[in-house]
Amino acid sequence: MRILGIESSCDETGVAVYDSDQGLLAHALHSQVALHAEYGGVVPELASRDHVRKTIPLIDHCLKQAALTKTDIDGIAFTAGPGLLGALLVGASIGRSLAWAWGIPAVGVHHMEGHLLAPMLEETPPAFPFVALLVSGGHTQLVKVEGIGQYEMLGESIDDAAGEAFDKTAKLLDLGYPGGPALAKLATEGDPTRFKFPRPMTDRPGLEFSFSGLKTFALNTWQKHPDEKANIARAFEDAVVDTLAIKCKRALQQTGLKRLVIAGGVSANTHLREKLAELTSSLGGEVYYPRPEFCTDNGAMIAFAGTQRLLHGQHEEIAIKAQARWPMESLSAI
Repeated sequence: MRILGIESSCDETGVAVYDSDQGLLAHALHSQVALHAEYGGVVPELASRDHVRKTIPLIDHCLKQAALTKTDIDGIAFTAGPGLLGALLVGASIGRSLAWAWGIPAVGVHHMEGHLLAPMLEETPPAFPFVALLVSGGHTQLVKVEGIGQYEMLGESIDDAAGEAFDKTAKLLDLGYPGGPALAKLATEGDPTRFKFPRPMTDRPGLEFSFSGLKTFALNTWQKHPDEKANIARAFEDAVVDTLAIKCKRALQQTGLKRLVIAGGVSANTHLREKLAELTSSLGGEVYYPRPEFCTDNGAMIAFAGTQRLLHGQHEEIAIKAQARWPMESLSAI
């Protein structure tokens, strides 16, 4: 079964073709970073308009890259939520309309399920069950995963997500947009012993996260030490990474599982990967993550997730549906 995947939940347009027997055949991504840079963040209306301009050309590109035509496609998967509603509607409208015109089924994919399953695109995918740490600009979640659609939320952020905290702190430090990667790069130049930031919510039981206070701590430190941005960036990154690692350790011990999956944009962070590799090794377990290009939003993860659901007979009615909020626990098991 060959599935065309479309991702348009925020500020990146991703398209891919996935074959259930041969694997990933083609993928392409258009980033809107340059478009939103002058505003210091994503402008939803501009994001939606850019998806309108880029989605069809990317579909044509992927079909050519895979040496396929529309008659070779057996189904279409599109991101149906969560995300920016206008942006989601672009991908949903195009995906559902093409499926109707081509006479093939379509399925709406949960954006975070796409991220969670992205490591399955690698040569050595994780086996079920496992604990997943989903860390992106909009989500920080620990999930017990028994199978596709079998998700138990163990803990999540009560305020800013980890990626959001990275971006906001970078903005406070005048590091430009997108801020998260800039802050992580600057942190490599910092002295890890110069400042010690708090590790929020690690002094109490539970698996919830809170990163909003770290922004204020970083700002106050910068106002006192304006010439030490690199050291502040390092202290901030260390605090986030340590906090995530502490919570992951608790989740693995609580569930009795040995396999850990990390996915989402922040999972590309080298420091975080090294920390979680050390953690899982010390516990006799393993950590899995997608290649860097599949950590951020992409069409490949949507095509893969959609393939699994279409193979099990799931599909959408002839209606265009998208939802800005969508609890992952509400997904059906397959």
